[in-house]
Amino acid sequence: MPDPSPQALEFLLNRRSRPAKTLTGPAPDWQALQPILTAGLRVPDHGKLEPWELLVIGGKEPARLADLAREMGRARGMDPAQADKSALMFQDAPLIVAVVSRPVESPKVPPVEQTLSAGGVCLGLLNAALASGWGANWLTGWTALDEGFLREGLGLEPPAFVAGYVVIGTETSAPPERPRPDLSAKVRRIGA
Repeated sequence: MPDPSPQALEFLLNRRSRPAKTLTGPAPDWQALQPILTAGLRVPDHGKLEPWELLVIGGKEPARLADLAREMGRARGMDPAQADKSALMFQDAPLIVAVVSRPVESPKVPPVEQTLSAGGVCLGLLNAALASGWGANWLTGWTALDEGFLREGLGLEPPAFVAGYVVIGTETSAPPERPRPDLSAKVRRIGA
């Protein structure tokens, strides 16, 4: 007989990301962040390769990354409004945890499985932050994949990339509920 955890299931059934633009300081301090990071790293990891790392970005770094995103976006021919929008993700963030996917050479575990594990870290961090009472959002965008931005902004070299920027802070307003997937449209039973 299973041993249910109704509170955990209730949380998962009702969890809701908080738009990053509605998050402000304070952000969790290092002590409050520890259990969130620990929970985030409890993900499926075939082969125990740990093909990811976390970059905790706070202090003046979000502003520096915002300036770099704006500058590099415009240099790449991006519309100035779009470059500014990319920069705002960093500029307004109280705290960012960048989940870096760093595939490891393995004869048994293909890179796609390792990337999916990094995605699991993103969701684990997001849920752990929300369960801890913080507002949080998982974002990506061109800065997550652009080799120049990753190199100059975060000191990363290929094949590493950012699976997600998890923005964490204090929620200023609760978002409205949004439509959820219709099970009848998204679930197909085979042999059941």
